[in-house]
Amino acid sequence: MLHLNVKNETSRLRAVVLGSAVHNGPTPKIEEAYDPKSLEHIKAGTYPVEKDMVLETEAFNAVFQKYDVTVFRPEMIENYNQIFARDIGFVIDDTFVKANILPDREKELDAIQYIIDQIDPLKVVRPPEEVHIEGGDVMLWNDYIFIGTYKGSDYKDYITARTNMEGVEYIRNLFPDKIVKEFDLVKSKIEARDNALHLDCCFQPVGTNKGVIYKSGFREEADYMFLVNLFGAENLFHITRDEMYHMNSNVFSIAPDVVVSERNFTRLNNWLRAAGFTVEEIPYAEIAKQEGLLRCSTLPLIRD
Repeated sequence: MLHLNVKNETSRLRAVVLGSAVHNGPTPKIEEAYDPKSLEHIKAGTYPVEKDMVLETEAFNAVFQKYDVTVFRPEMIENYNQIFARDIGFVIDDTFVKANILPDREKELDAIQYIIDQIDPLKVVRPPEEVHIEGGDVMLWNDYIFIGTYKGSDYKDYITARTNMEGVEYIRNLFPDKIVKEFDLVKSKIEARDNALHLDCCFQPVGTNKGVIYKSGFREEADYMFLVNLFGAENLFHITRDEMYHMNSNVFSIAPDVVVSERNFTRLNNWLRAAGFTVEEIPYAEIAKQEGLLRCSTLPLIRD
């Protein structure tokens, strides 16, 4: 039996689901793109190939092995993208929430069912159909649950709008003792540099009191200021529009003092080191072309 425990983004990691790029399938057609960044690379002929993405996920896996983390992988589905484990589910405290994801990604949940079967069934929940919520939008910070959403009246027209206000209310009702704070995110179907696909594309805590943030990812300045006031302006690393595009906020913490980051994030990695973090740099730039990075590829199950 797996005894789940995740209360924040940075406590020492003990068990995690890591996505897989094996049997990833051919480059999608233009009409199959879920986000503007993938679309951009499909059109340009620069969409990542399987062998490069496998190398990147295995580099990530090697870091987990170095830190003695138990790693689960999804069961293989032929010709199917199974890299972004964060989208399909997430853990809050000791509860596993199955995400209501895009219908044609439902198979990804089936591929981790063998893991879900090791969890107390009373601790596994599935939101009702009208609730849309994805793991990239759900961020735990001890007493807080941060949730990215989109409050525009044209929500249904945006395939990049992944978590609705019904999703926020569902989590609020499920965890009445937590402070649930939603953030209205900027979305774009056509320009990846102006699309915060999930909350972790424009914000993420590191350590015990720091964070990486992209101010223009928030539709309301008040949402941005909430985080500035909570963490302190001096504790936030502000990334540029281009750094947001390259997914600089989508790093992943193995411990309060250990962060896995992309090796090309020079400015961020230098700031992290100067702040006392051990930075495990790995290649992940090919996977980043699909508008997802390190946090997107992981589904933490147990932290200290």
